[in-house]
Amino acid sequence: MDRLIFHIDVNSAFLSWTSVKRLSQGESDLRLVPACIGGESGTRSGIVLAKSIPAKQFKIETAEPVSMALRKCPSLVVVPPDFQWYKTCSKAFKDICRSYAPAVEEYSIDEVFLDMSGTGLIYPDPVKTAYEIKDRIRDTLGFTVNVGIGPNKLLAKMASDFQKPDRVHTLFADEIPAKMWPLPVGDLLYCGKASAAR
Repeated sequence: MDRLIFHIDVNSAFLSWTSVKRLSQGESDLRLVPACIGGESGTRSGIVLAKSIPAKQFKIETAEPVSMALRKCPSLVVVPPDFQWYKTCSKAFKDICRSYAPAVEEYSIDEVFLDMSGTGLIYPDPVKTAYEIKDRIRDTLGFTVNVGIGPNKLLAKMASDFQKPDRVHTLFADEIPAKMWPLPVGDLLYCGKASAAR
């Protein structure tokens, strides 16, 4: 039996989840403006935990000090994290994932691997199924995910990172030369700076 793995990753999880809550309270969507999750309310301390796509245009990086991010973009909206809410959102999207797969591995608060091996009779078209999962999460919960599909966890994870947000990508063995070889070696899963240089 050929292995079939889905990797599902929430797009800018903390920022997306905060935006869902803000929208339910009549507040603005952080995903549409330069914004980040991090620091403490009313201060410039702490680090950037997540950033919006507009914030990336100012070269704001995850894990950099909030004070540095504010120097790059003085109008940056900084919102403190709400980890209890993030746990609720995490459980909700993982519950949807579990309704599709016989085996689910939690990789982090905002990522899961689904082992879809042997589900061909139930889900004959893996790409169509991935879109169904992605769209159900978006339409039910209000935030987007990427889905990567491959024959193992490494390739599925690589595929989910190709282009964001709200996308489905495949990376099977015959696609590696075209899709993976042109990438910088540092994009390889588990390859840190020292390994990339070596």
